[in-house]
Amino acid sequence: MTDRYLRFTGSAPGRFLTRRLGLPQPVTLHRWSAERPTLDGPLLHLTAGTSALDPAPVLARTGLSAGDGRPAAVVLDATGVREVEALAEVHAALHPVVRSVAESGRVVVLGAPLDAADHHQAAVQQGLEGFTRSLGKEIGRGRTVTLLRLTDAAAAESTLRFLLSPMSAYVSGQVIEVGGGPVATPEDGARPLTGRTALVTGAARGIGEAVAEVLARDGARVVCLDVPAARAEVERVAGRLGGSALTLDITAADAGARIADALPDGLDVLVHNAGITRDRRLANMGADGWSPVLDVNLASVLCTTDALLSRKVLRTGGRIVATASIAGIAGNAGQTNYATSKAGVIGLVRSLAPRALAEHGVTVNAVAPGFIETRMTAAIPFAIREAGRRMNSLGQGGLPVDVAETTAWLAHPGSGAVNGQVVRVCGQSLLGA
Repeated sequence: MTDRYLRFTGSAPGRFLTRRLGLPQPVTLHRWSAERPTLDGPLLHLTAGTSALDPAPVLARTGLSAGDGRPAAVVLDATGVREVEALAEVHAALHPVVRSVAESGRVVVLGAPLDAADHHQAAVQQGLEGFTRSLGKEIGRGRTVTLLRLTDAAAAESTLRFLLSPMSAYVSGQVIEVGGGPVATPEDGARPLTGRTALVTGAARGIGEAVAEVLARDGARVVCLDVPAARAEVERVAGRLGGSALTLDITAADAGARIADALPDGLDVLVHNAGITRDRRLANMGADGWSPVLDVNLASVLCTTDALLSRKVLRTGGRIVATASIAGIAGNAGQTNYATSKAGVIGLVRSLAPRALAEHGVTVNAVAPGFIETRMTAAIPFAIREAGRRMNSLGQGGLPVDVAETTAWLAHPGSGAVNGQVVRVCGQSLLGA
């Protein structure tokens, strides 16, 4: 659905009027395209404190390079900041340059994991979270700010490539942790999922269709799954992407077994996207509004994941990406059922991630979309829809492709050190953490 306000603010009269009235001034975001695959401008690499990290070789492979002019991205290495006094170096580094960051640019702060044995370091590094979230809310002009906690720059290469690219246009105000250890390097950097098979549930339309498209763009053979009633739509999507279609009821007791039987050669990427809503306030919600949402959004995710892991359908180096929601983080009136199911997905990720990696060599992460422009949000009453669009730091709704790009990053062979993360794709929503 067209965002007329966003279009209006892109005009000269719109910019003048909204500035005079103090209204939100969103800008059209620079998203990835074959014509503009990188950010427009150079990379500025700064350091605060004494850092043992050397991210320069990895940063050189992001497609951005040092140079003159307004920076498209600023990376501040603050991993060595351990005392309160050193936080002044964070201020001193970014204060002179923050206004010069190009429109739709990036600020990425590199932090260290919190040291349980050093409460001074833990306090200071946690302070960086408040710093980056606040900067994200004030920087404006389509720019994003992210805190990346890491110990090994090489293990974070796929993450830095994502964050320093147009693919992360609607990801801001996030704290992402990357562990250490070896990561896989795809033979074809432009199509990193070549030779891999991905299953996307709820792939007939909306976010699921966008996820299937992006994974196929990145080289995956995509299996598109949806309910039998959506057979024509899901076959159309699969056919367009050169994949295959699978129709079944994801809540059926034998759903996991049927998926496993349909994938005799195994699976590399499992995307749990299927979901439904039955919105009503709790006082007005009967069991027929509660149970289906929990069955589709949570129980099916648990059951099919267990089935595919136990039957070793997911190969070593595999990826599980589940779709949560900011409703599962912040709650939402009229969505006790939906918020319960999506919070449950977050619990699944946090519990299963370390065990799945240790026992199966599979990572488990989640994306948590905010207000995304879909047919579902287009049906929301105008006033509520406009509030949902504007109540984030970027002042606009996201697109299905924003969720898809984040999913593709988590599915990347080089993202093996990203595990147990719940990444909001919400333009830094002003609701929730």
